Amino acid sequence: MFQFANPWFLLLALAAPLIAWWRLRQRRNALRHPSAALLLGLPAGRARAARWGGALLRAAALLLLAVALAGPCWPDRRTRIETEGVAIVMLVDVSGSMAEPDFDWRGEPMTRLDAVKRVFRLFVEGGSGTDLLPDGSTSAAFQGRATDLIGLVTFATRPETACPLTLSHSVMLRQLDAERPRSVPGDSETNLSDAVALGLHRLQSAGPRRKVLLLLTDGEHNVVHPQSGWTPRQAAQVAGSLGVPIYAIDAGGVLAIPEAGAKETDTMLRTTAIQTLEDVARISHGRYFAAHDTAGLLAACREIDALERADIQSFQYRRYHQAYPWFALAAFGVFLGVLVLEMTVWRRIP
Repeated sequence: MFQFANPWFLLLALAAPLIAWWRLRQRRNALRHPSAALLLGLPAGRARAARWGGALLRAAALLLLAVALAGPCWPDRRTRIETEGVAIVMLVDVSGSMAEPDFDWRGEPMTRLDAVKRVFRLFVEGGSGTDLLPDGSTSAAFQGRATDLIGLVTFATRPETACPLTLSHSVMLRQLDAERPRSVPGDSETNLSDAVALGLHRLQSAGPRRKVLLLLTDGEHNVVHPQSGWTPRQAAQVAGSLGVPIYAIDAGGVLAIPEAGAKETDTMLRTTAIQTLEDVARISHGRYFAAHDTAGLLAACREIDALERADIQSFQYRRYHQAYPWFALAAFGVFLGVLVLEMTVWRRIP
């Protein structure tokens, strides 16, 4: 598979015909002599060969130079890398309820969103093996996803692409760290349908890789008219038909039994939210995970990490053969040959 490291330099090749045309348009010098009879013994036909040959060889030298600057190369197929080809879009809820400080990291209180940031960093980058996690395990339980394409979509009332699918995971994690829960009224609701729709759209660029949506939320879908026009279950049906499982992580509070006479609104909302997320996971052939604390969040991401590892043959290579030295040497040789010919057999007088 031949390719170029700097293909824009190939535009220089367009100047090759211009060089040839310019050389052919140049006026030839004339020689005044009292008698042309003395020149009749000279070999005939070299003038035309010298004129056209010099122009075409100069154009060929420029063409070879343009190819050399473009950096032609081809992969060494013996160094093909075996890798894990999974494309994951993380759908992270940044609605107002994600600011609830009911998570903790080894005694350090933190919001739901901050806990998600820490656990997702382990999921993406892996651990050093010595750090102790809140559930008593070590960070070595996370291997990281170094060879996987990972993207980030954040959502509240509207979803946004914080980072498209990329292998530069540090960039994606910086975008996640910069996210804050939405607090403006009208912009802090939870829109699951449009989040799934945007996640599916972002996965289209992943090609033949295994595709996965990782949905983390703490609330019930409460946007009446989503832009996609889908309900969460309809969005899950679309994902299932495309072969994209949705792993739904529920970071909401524990479902409590209300006391006698107390309002049951919050309990009903939590019940509806849980049922919705369970249906979304089931319809798309994914899984539902309850993550009401940091330990549950770690356990959910560890299980997803173990589930979504499929070995495939990647078209990435450790070493490439570089051809630019040969093209550069050929360009130099052709140009030098033109100069030598024009000083010898193609020499003109004057």
